[in-house]
Amino acid sequence: MRRLGIGKVIGTRTWGGEIWLTSSNFLVDRGIATAAEFGVYGPEGAWLIEGHGVEPDIVVDNLPHATFKGKDAQLEAAIEYLQKRIKEKPVPPPVIPKFPNKTGRVKDTP
Repeated sequence: MRRLGIGKVIGTRTWGGEIWLTSSNFLVDRGIATAAEFGVYGPEGAWLIEGHGVEPDIVVDNLPHATFKGKDAQLEAAIEYLQKRIKEKPVPPPVIPKFPNKTGRVKDTP
């Protein structure tokens, strides 16, 4: 969202898991042992460091008891933010184009 400039990140910092796991390590009992094997890098060409995560633009925490009661503070903050943005910079709805002629007939010309 941030990199593409198409919106704000609302919530709390992510945990920052950047090392990808594989499930190619099969055990004798036919189980699988996952192991961190692949690091990742961003479009800038720098390795992403494990353990920090993405910092939000707007910090909002979902408290456990409120979440248990059905509240979602992050969703409510996102809706509030979008309603404010719509008032500040309204976007007109797209104009519906004329429906295409799919009858196979040529239009009558006057």
